[in-house]
Amino acid sequence: MTEDMILDLLSSNLLYLLGAAFLILVILKGIRIVPQSEKYVVERFGRLHSVLGPGINFIVPFLDVARHKISILERQLPNATQDAITKDNVLVQIDTSVFYRILEPEKTVYRIRDVDGAIATTVAGIVRAEIGKMDLDEVQSNRAQLIGQIQKSVEDAVDDWGIEVTRAEILDVNLDQATRDAMLQQLNAERARRAQVTEAEGQKRSVELAADAELYAAEQTAKARRIQAEAEAYATEVVAKAIKENGIEAAQYQVALKQVESLTALGNGEGKQTILVPAQAMEAFGDAFKLLTGRS
Repeated sequence: MTEDMILDLLSSNLLYLLGAAFLILVILKGIRIVPQSEKYVVERFGRLHSVLGPGINFIVPFLDVARHKISILERQLPNATQDAITKDNVLVQIDTSVFYRILEPEKTVYRIRDVDGAIATTVAGIVRAEIGKMDLDEVQSNRAQLIGQIQKSVEDAVDDWGIEVTRAEILDVNLDQATRDAMLQQLNAERARRAQVTEAEGQKRSVELAADAELYAAEQTAKARRIQAEAEAYATEVVAKAIKENGIEAAQYQVALKQVESLTALGNGEGKQTILVPAQAMEAFGDAFKLLTGRS
């Protein structure tokens, strides 16, 4: 084999090798394997051509270029602190945290340069605006409602960037020392007021219970007097009936009975007693005794 033949053979083999290498290069350039957590933005002649999703994708070699590889995983912005003034003119410091993910990478790539910085600035402005609509007490008590409003406002603001805000959190609401001292004084005053109200209500209840007890005692006394009066009326009615039926003798009998009962009670007193009875009284007792013995 001559030297020219050898050179021709080497040249043809080199062409084959170059052709094979070119073919391999074309295949490699035309196939794009995209991971599950990413999307590729493809440009053709410097313009947006397509967006490649996860899996095997085919593009035109040397014409199409996967210019941007965008992660679609959820991201968290660094925790940020911004000052805000409430509706009742209280200066507060709000610590926020925002989570988002990219849904349409073609919008994110061509409409905004610094995604994290743009979202952070948007969140800061929205937080200040929402805090300015609420009093300090509302900010502290309605945190869930405030978070919902902030998240909705941020979502509307970043919609043109192909971004979804998945979560927005208010980590803390901080006050300056002067405001804390004022709130502590107000809290102590409120506690003292509640203690005074409780004491006053206790005294009021005590007076009401005492008045109820007095009223109950008066009612019971009146009830007893009414019963006594009814008994006396009944006794009087019985005597009147006896007088009506038996005449004057029944009346004399009742008078004599009362006189004897009085004399007996007087004689049963403590100590030694001397009882002087007028002669007329003795005669009356004698008559009463006759009536009693006659009645019996």
